[in-house]
Amino acid sequence: MTTTLVKAPFKADHVGSFLRTAPIKEARTAYANEEIDKDALKAVEDTEIAKLVQKQIEVGLKSITDGEFRRSWWHLDFLSGLEGIVEFETEYISNFKGAKTKNTAIKVVGKVGFNNHYMLEHFKFLKEAVNQYGDGSQVAKFSIPSPNMLFTRIQGDEYYSGNQEEFYNDTVAAYQKAIQAFYDAGCRYLQLDDTSWIDFVSEERIQAVVEKLGMDVQDIIDTRVRCLNDSISKKPADMVITMHICRGNFRSTYITSGGYDNISDAIFANLNVDGLFLEYDDQRSGDFEPLKSFKRNDQTVILGLITSKFPELEDPELIKERIKEASQYIPLENLALSPQCGFASTEEGNKLTEEDQWNKIKHVIKIAEDVWGNN
Repeated sequence: MTTTLVKAPFKADHVGSFLRTAPIKEARTAYANEEIDKDALKAVEDTEIAKLVQKQIEVGLKSITDGEFRRSWWHLDFLSGLEGIVEFETEYISNFKGAKTKNTAIKVVGKVGFNNHYMLEHFKFLKEAVNQYGDGSQVAKFSIPSPNMLFTRIQGDEYYSGNQEEFYNDTVAAYQKAIQAFYDAGCRYLQLDDTSWIDFVSEERIQAVVEKLGMDVQDIIDTRVRCLNDSISKKPADMVITMHICRGNFRSTYITSGGYDNISDAIFANLNVDGLFLEYDDQRSGDFEPLKSFKRNDQTVILGLITSKFPELEDPELIKERIKEASQYIPLENLALSPQCGFASTEEGNKLTEEDQWNKIKHVIKIAEDVWGNN
């Protein structure tokens, strides 16, 4: 196997999750019904992830994920694996337009920490599969929720009641340890998924978060920037860390609409990530005007112009025109292309077929090749 030096994120990239295959669904159902044990479930997951790795390589992707095949949720599975966090069943009204999620949530019951998280083994399996089936030009990519999905979403519950500074410090310390642990396991491409930014895309959302926290909106934004920057401040120099923002992705529905205007300086000028995966597949995400806040010539903005929610393929010429439009604000060499989100942020997945899913990925790759040349 030859090794080619590559730098993620790639011109044709993707957010990470894929539709669960039939064997995965059947095995998870059997495990939930106590018809098979955990080892039997893992064996099926291992087989299906190996196939998924081969498929990604076959279609031409360079960033290779495990499709989040071992997860129920894009975020809760990881967060509940941290020390001091537990998952529980609750009652609430789903925020998604026209769809209802399972009533699962997390809460803080002790000091937040990171210690030998079980997902480290998930990454190690992925990396070994990429090494086995790849040619050295592919990179194993792993996605975890941003620290903002814990610190700004949970508010510490009773354990940290009245001491948000301690909760903040413990969250940051846990993520610093997590990032180093994934690096030590061989991870060089880590993605932080962060939907907390949707609090600022509409006046309705802004008013709600200001009332909830009793803080000035700019102070809230600054806190989220600081939380993420502090968490990644000790990352090794040769580790790429990106952030993904979307407005919700569950069974092809969404939570809210609005542009990046209120957070343009925060995410484009102040966040110290190497790349930003941005949702831009329809009018819900606003226009490209906020891109004018882009400042870093060593950062990549990955435009999510291809939807993962529906099977229809976008007009490639229209996508190229939109990339050209975005390049008025950000140099073309600092842009890339991807779907706006994964195909299955939860195990239920979006409303399209596996064939549709791969057609979307091939569409991204072909358009990227036309615009930038080979990935």
